[in-house]
Amino acid sequence: MILERRNQMNFKKLAGSVDNPPEGIRVAEMQELAHLYQLYQAGANEIGTKLENLDSEFQVNYDHNPIHHMEERMKEVASLLEKLKRKGYERSIESIQNNIFDIAGIRVITNYIDDVYLIEKMLLNQSDVTLVRRKDYIQKPKASGYRSLHIVVAVPVFQSNGAEVVNVEIQIRTIGMEMWASLEHKLRYKTDIGADVVAQYSTDLKTYSEELTTIETKMQAIYQQLNHYLD
Repeated sequence: MILERRNQMNFKKLAGSVDNPPEGIRVAEMQELAHLYQLYQAGANEIGTKLENLDSEFQVNYDHNPIHHMEERMKEVASLLEKLKRKGYERSIESIQNNIFDIAGIRVITNYIDDVYLIEKMLLNQSDVTLVRRKDYIQKPKASGYRSLHIVVAVPVFQSNGAEVVNVEIQIRTIGMEMWASLEHKLRYKTDIGADVVAQYSTDLKTYSEELTTIETKMQAIYQQLNHYLD
């Protein structure tokens, strides 16, 4: 099942007024961005469909759904422009395509840790999917305790004038990792509390991340044993 979060371009938010567009964005730039976002949205759809098909096949052949659910999202235009500015990149379509790898993204939530790597393997076995980048924060968690597998893949998107290759970022993590990441994000970015409280809960969350991994590993072992008995 895929739960889509499609942040389509909002021209009113982006352009403001014709006489005073924010950050000097021109109409021509907006049109270029609209085309770019349509292209990357199509790329996310391509990957999403592939993942859904792989999950369905696994259900039929092995009576197991490695994917619990998926969420698709497009990077907000304001966030894109801010990232270009922060990293010192030129504000152009070519610069965006060469330097920004998370315009289109899919978050894949799995039931078990092994499913994370199973999904990665099945997806990369597709002949038209190419691995661009890979960061494994499960084997090597961030200092905060964050765990997830991040990959960027390139996939061809067929348009009226031919095929164009786009990048799609995929974050693959378990239900437990997703619960932890959501809480940590809320602590760091969504709350208005003192730094001392943030530091306190950050320490707690790092401990809980390790505990969650231990629990998820044990539950996975039980699941594997049950499958062994049922075979």
